[in-house]
Amino acid sequence: MPSMAKYHFTRYFEHEVLRKRPYLRKEWCAGVVERPIRSEKQPHQRYRFWGLVPELEGRYLRVITLEDKVTIHNAFPDRRFKP
Repeated sequence: MPSMAKYHFTRYFEHEVLRKRPYLRKEWCAGVVERPIRSEKQPHQRYRFWGLVPELEGRYLRVITLEDKVTIHNAFPDRRFKP
C-alpha cells in the first residue's frame, strides 16, 4: 500500500475526475505512480504512468501527474494500453 501522505491531488482531480469516475480510489492512483508498468514524460511538464489495477477487473489505469510526480492531476482506465 503506498504512503498517501506524500501525494497531493489537484483541484481538477478532486472536483472533476472523482465526480466523473467515482469508482476510482486515490490509493490505486498512488500505487500506479509508485509501481508503473510504463511511464513517460508528456508535453506541458506532466508525466503519464500506467499500471494494472486488479480491482478494475484487470484493466490498466493511466495516471497523469504534474512535473513533481507526486501531484496527481488525472486518472482513467486506458482501454488502448498494451504492455
